[in-house]
Amino acid sequence: MGRSRRLAWVLLGLLLLLALDQTQRDQPAPEPRGAWLDSTPAAPALPKAWVKTGGGLIPMPADTPAAHASTLLALGSASPSSVMAFWFAGSRESGPDVQIAMSHFDRQSQAWQAARFVVQRDAAWQRTDYGLRRLGNPVAWRDAAGRIHLFVVGTGLGGWAAGRVVHYVQKQMATPNELQFRFEGVLPLSWLWNTSHLVRAMPLPLEDGGMVLPVYFELGRKYSVALRFDAQGRFLGMTRMSQRPYLLQPTLLMTSPTDWLALMRDNSPDNILRLAHSRDAGRTWADLPDSPLRNPDASVVGLSVRPGLHFLAHNPRPDSRAELRLSQSADGLTWQPLATLAQAQGEGRFEYSYPSMAWVDGSVWVSYTDQRRAIAWQRYSPGTP
Repeated sequence: MGRSRRLAWVLLGLLLLLALDQTQRDQPAPEPRGAWLDSTPAAPALPKAWVKTGGGLIPMPADTPAAHASTLLALGSASPSSVMAFWFAGSRESGPDVQIAMSHFDRQSQAWQAARFVVQRDAAWQRTDYGLRRLGNPVAWRDAAGRIHLFVVGTGLGGWAAGRVVHYVQKQMATPNELQFRFEGVLPLSWLWNTSHLVRAMPLPLEDGGMVLPVYFELGRKYSVALRFDAQGRFLGMTRMSQRPYLLQPTLLMTSPTDWLALMRDNSPDNILRLAHSRDAGRTWADLPDSPLRNPDASVVGLSVRPGLHFLAHNPRPDSRAELRLSQSADGLTWQPLATLAQAQGEGRFEYSYPSMAWVDGSVWVSYTDQRRAIAWQRYSPGTP
C-alpha cells in the first residue's frame, strides 16, 4: 500500500470519527420524566377507606375579610412544618390591597400558625416595574435546592384577562416565620407584553428535579399550556395542551413517568370536564373524549401519588359551586367519590371552590375557598371507616 493511500485511509478514519462525534453531540438530551410523590412499592393502589383526620379553617391575616385561590406546598420530613398554604387575601377580590398570604402547619403542635403576607405589591424589594395593580392565584414549588418559588398572577389594566405570570423566589433559607420572596421576573409567554397568561394549579414534578407548570391563556379564546422548568427554576419552554378554544385552568395527572393527563375547566355551555393526554412526557398533546364528570365552569385540581392512586378535587354539579367533592381513581379516567368536602345547607348562594392538594406523610391534604371569605382545609388518611 502506497504512502498516499495510507494517508487517505487515515484521513477517512479521522472524518468518520469526527462525524461520529458530531452525531453524538447532536443527539437531544433525554426528555425529563415525571416523578411520583410516593415511591412506596408495597402500598395498595386504592385503599378501601379513607378517614378524615383533620380539618377546619386556616388562620387569616388581621382585617382581611376576603380570601381565595389557595395552594398547598408539601415540605420535607425533616422540616418542623409539614405543609404551607398560600392564597390571596384583602378587602375584596381584585382590590388594590390584595396581597399573598401564607400560613404553615406545625408538626409539633399539629396546628396552623398565624398567617402573614409574604408577597406585597408595594413592597420595595418586590417591585416589578411592570405596572402591576393586583395579585392573585399563587402557586408554590420547591426546587432541587429546597428554595420555594411562587408563581403569581399579576394584573394591570384589563383585569384578569390581561394578567401575567409573575415569578418570585425565596430570598434566603429561613424558617417559615422569616420567609421572604424577591421578584425574579415575568414569565416570557407571549409577544403582547406577556399578557393574558395565568396560573392556577400545582406543578407536576420531574425526575430531574424540574417541573411542568400548567397555565392558561385567557383573552377571548381560552386554551391550556404546559411550561417546563429545570431543577433550579429556570424557564425552558412551553407547549399547548389542547386545540379547543374554551378550556382553561388545567391540572396535570401522571399515569406513568411519560404518560400524562390534563384535566381542564370547561368554559362552554356543555359543563363537562375536558381531557387531553401526552405519551411523551409532555412534548406533544392530543385531545381525549370527554370525561363523564360535570364541570360548572370551575377550577379542578388533580394529584398523582403513585401508580394506581390519583385524587381529584372538583365541583360535581353542572351548574353550581355549592358542593365540593374529593374523588379517587386508579387510572385518572374513571373516578370514585371519596368524600364530600363541603356542601351547601339551606337557601342562598354558596361557593366552595378553587381547591388545591398535597401528599404529606401518607395523607392527602386539601384546601379550598369557603364562601370567598376564608380558606378551609381537610386531611384524609387510609384507615377503617
